[in-house]
Amino acid sequence: MTKGVGIDIIEVSRIKELMEKYGDKFFTRILTENEINYCKSFKYPEIHFAGRFASKEAYSKSIGVGISRDFGWKDIEILNDGRGKPYINHLKENEYSKFHFEISISHTKDYGSAVVVCEKA
Repeated sequence: MTKGVGIDIIEVSRIKELMEKYGDKFFTRILTENEINYCKSFKYPEIHFAGRFASKEAYSKSIGVGISRDFGWKDIEILNDGRGKPYINHLKENEYSKFHFEISISHTKDYGSAVVVCEKA
C-alpha cells in the first residue's frame, strides 16, 4: 500500500552555479562520499548532482516531512545497482527505514528530476 509520493525538479544551471561558487563544500553538506564520487565520474557531473539533489527532495516529500529535524540530507544515500537502477540506502535507522521505496531519476542538460514512492513494507 502506498504511503506517499514525492517529486522534485531542479534546474541544472542552479547546481552548476553552486559548484562554481562553493566547489565541493555545498555537496559534502548534502551528499555522501559515494554519491559525490558517482556524480564526478561523468563528463557533466552537474547533471547527476541535480538528479541526486532532486532525489533527496522527492524522498523527503514522499515521507511527508521535507528536509527538517525529522529528515536530514545524509540520512539516506542514492546508489545504483549493477544494472544502473537507483535505489535508496538508509544510513540512519528511523521510522522511515522500515518502508519500501521506489525511485526514478531523470535528467536532461537543463533539468534534473526524481520521483519517489514510499510503500508500507
